[in-house]
Amino acid sequence: MSDELQELQENAEHAHHNPSLAPVSLTMAVLAVCVAVVSLLGHRAHTEEVVLQAKASDQWEYYQAKNIRQHEDELFADLATVVGSKDAGEMVKFHEKSALEAERYKHEKGEIQDEARKLEGEVAMERSRADRYDLAEVFLEIGLVITSITLLSGRRIFWHLGIVLSVVGAIVAVSGAIIH
Repeated sequence: MSDELQELQENAEHAHHNPSLAPVSLTMAVLAVCVAVVSLLGHRAHTEEVVLQAKASDQWEYYQAKNIRQHEDELFADLATVVGSKDAGEMVKFHEKSALEAERYKHEKGEIQDEARKLEGEVAMERSRADRYDLAEVFLEIGLVITSITLLSGRRIFWHLGIVLSVVGAIVAVSGAIIH
């Protein structure tokens, strides 16, 4: 970022010697700010993507734990029907309790799975948002570089081309911001 500030200062000094290039220098300053903002938004989107991915992974681990418990209780319930016992009433109660626990875990697994899938959808959305911010940053930086060529060449075509590329970058950044 300090390199960009030094470059802006040099451009301002150059524009001071040639006032017709002042709009180009101003454009470059605005583009430098836009690049910084979009870069920050991209970093935040990537961070949010990582956080959501961790939450989704945790949710899937929780689902797996419930799945294991369900299978254990189903095995206990099956075992209780085949194992002989001195107290048949207690064995029936054990079988019913294990079967109820297995059914409870089966129901809870469905809710956990739904939440994990919802989080995965949020991860995909955040990834898409971050990718758009990254693409917008590329367009804005290219626009900034091409605009700066105007100061070296004195040809305004580079300024116009830089503005066009920067507008594309701004549109891509806005499209990233409105993804829901």
